[in-house]
Amino acid sequence: MSLSMYKEQILELYKNPNNFGELNNFTHEYHEFNQICGDEIIVQLIIENEKVKDIKFNGAGCAISVASASLITDYVKNKDIKEISKLNIEDIKKLLGIEISPGRVKCATLALETIKRAINKEN
Repeated sequence: MSLSMYKEQILELYKNPNNFGELNNFTHEYHEFNQICGDEIIVQLIIENEKVKDIKFNGAGCAISVASASLITDYVKNKDIKEISKLNIEDIKKLLGIEISPGRVKCATLALETIKRAINKEN
């Protein structure tokens, strides 16, 4: 895909993110706030047998933050939590399909870091 197509995909995911909402019967939850830019996210997961069975996120943020949350929540479904713990910024860049400037790294990784913290904090 061309860079402009990736940018269009990011804007579309910002307007209509996948997995946006709340889970009624979540087993894990975490709230994170990026003090630098004001992005905020709450992640809720259902984890069974060390795998993510379902995941939702809620909150508000920039296009990169919301698109990244949409893509990473799709990606981690049915994944083993040990595999998720190994994900990093390079994986986020691959999912987004664009380079991330140093000032936007926190925006791009906010959802992933929140997912990792949720996994490590049982409700």
